[in-house]
Amino acid sequence: MAYKITDACISCGACAANCPVECIKRGETKYEIDESMCIECGACAANCPVDAPKLDE
Repeated sequence: MAYKITDACISCGACAANCPVECIKRGETKYEIDESMCIECGACAANCPVDAPKLDE
């Protein structure tokens, strides 16, 4: 189960800056996680000011 970034994203980049495998890139309206690269470490969720990254269940 990889993380996904919800529509709550404010495009601040905190998630991408803290991702140890660099799987988060800026999308058109929000940041997006490459699910095939995500190691489910939770660094994105821990550093997001609006709690946008969630485990994709």
